Amino acid sequence: MRAQFPIITAHPGLAYLDSAATAQKPAAVLEAARAYVTESNANAGRGTYPWANATTAMVERVRERVKSFLGDPVPERSRVHFTSGTSEGLRAVALDWLPRFLTDGDEIVVPFGDHEANAMPWLEARDLLARQGVRIAVREMPYQAGSRDYDTEALAGLAGPRTRFVAATHVHHVYGGDMNVHRIRRAVGPDAVICLDAAQSVGHVPVDLAALDVDFAVFSGHKALALPGTGAVWSRGLRGPAFEPGGWAGTPNTVGIASLEAALDWLDAAGVERIEEWTVGLAARLTDGLDRMRPYEVLGCALSLAADSQVQRRRALVTLRHDRIDAADLGFILYSHGFMVRSDGHCQARDGEPRASVRVSLHVYNTPEEIDRLLAVLDTL
Repeated sequence: MRAQFPIITAHPGLAYLDSAATAQKPAAVLEAARAYVTESNANAGRGTYPWANATTAMVERVRERVKSFLGDPVPERSRVHFTSGTSEGLRAVALDWLPRFLTDGDEIVVPFGDHEANAMPWLEARDLLARQGVRIAVREMPYQAGSRDYDTEALAGLAGPRTRFVAATHVHHVYGGDMNVHRIRRAVGPDAVICLDAAQSVGHVPVDLAALDVDFAVFSGHKALALPGTGAVWSRGLRGPAFEPGGWAGTPNTVGIASLEAALDWLDAAGVERIEEWTVGLAARLTDGLDRMRPYEVLGCALSLAADSQVQRRRALVTLRHDRIDAADLGFILYSHGFMVRSDGHCQARDGEPRASVRVSLHVYNTPEEIDRLLAVLDTL
């Protein structure tokens, strides 16, 4: 599979370890984009000639393709709206849908330890409603102290009859944990709407919306092997009004949508379960090595570092700090040895880590040899 990624094979001396930010693209995705723009490029929903008709049909076909890839339990009722990525999608839910759903005195739950894109839009919605004279209460999602997983027992105690909306994340972008979203429904009851940030799960781990029982799932296609500027909002349409993005619907990113179809086909052929097994194994190989190195702190659950740990393993990413070397400096050092990593605060919201860190994020094109080489370099610092 690694050989199918042109940018990876073109740079054999570099190890790309930043797939949580954006994933590299297999040749099949690049070819699908090239074929679209050279053979049938046209606007969607605005013409009657063959190229325009083909583009319109393609966009509608990919909507259904997204539903099937996500295990949509109600495809006849649900909707898929294409966006530039998760951040735009979550903001559309927050500002175009949520104000129509809430009334004075309602409560929402926000995960302030997750990505800012899954925290700030809900505060924008609160402020928008306040200007209209509607007061809602924002409750903080509770976390377990050690693992940084959601504390669903505490959430059950927090939730009440006015808890109408819960924002959650499927796989955490800093700690790498599966946040056990399937437990949230039991904690908050059958009527609350759950909106899922699936940026770090779609394309990395199997996603089954029927099992998760959520109402929105928002993801970035570019993290799932498609082109940049591509993403989607899936809305179930079971609780509350139908999701309708505000404003005039302009020209969609048709080449991005074409690439998303090819990316989902590639992922299905490769087997997302196999990709998950591979990347979880690589992450475990990395944490097991780091666990033996005194200068490093691995963020997230400290009980899951050793290779023989029975605690849930990290999903495709490991975030670490050196006790003496600044994260930015560590990032520069690692690049000098051929490793491309993320070095900053990772856009974590207000209850996130107080200091910057280095994130190593993995995909199908990474190898055990890259992990071993990385550990060897880290061990010299």
